[in-house]
Amino acid sequence: MTNNQIRAQYNDTTITVYQAYNSAIAKGAVENQTFVHPFKMERMTWIKPSYLWMMYRSGWAQKEGQEHILKIKIKREGFEWALSNACLSHFDSNTHQDRESWKTTLQQSPVRIQWDPEKNIFLEALSYRSIQIGLSGDAVGKYVNEWITEIEDITDDCKKIHQLINEGKIEEAKALLPVEEIYTIPAAIGEPIAATM
Repeated sequence: MTNNQIRAQYNDTTITVYQAYNSAIAKGAVENQTFVHPFKMERMTWIKPSYLWMMYRSGWAQKEGQEHILKIKIKREGFEWALSNACLSHFDSNTHQDRESWKTTLQQSPVRIQWDPEKNIFLEALSYRSIQIGLSGDAVGKYVNEWITEIEDITDDCKKIHQLINEGKIEEAKALLPVEEIYTIPAAIGEPIAATM
């Protein structure tokens, strides 16, 4: 049994992912309910279903250029399209025939998948890995123009949780965390997800 898991907040139609940006990009995204300039469509953009991994990556919204945490609801059909059009960001002999075929697939895929150790509330590594999804090319266009249904700036909530942790009020902090459940991937999606779950 592998220790890779997709855990997220989701319902029948949407799944929540997180991103961190500077104030200019975040403000424009909230006002327009999608990403606009100075967001760069030509750059790879990474979405993360794990709240605590986003807190780890952004340092609780304290790292430069990641001062605003965005909670983004996207269509599940878009999320699953991304998974079905993805390639692992690193070579895996259990998934790929050889390095050359992996490199070819990686160059052709608009989506990259990375599995990184999930974090607890103290941002320490847990025993299982959570998914990070990198979107490029056509995938970015679909994300921005088709998949997003809601964008909310949750920076203040993140800072409140972080403050409670610093004050030693761990149970209070945990009570404010989003409840994330295991997301079951349809069997038809196949590699690289099915091979690594």
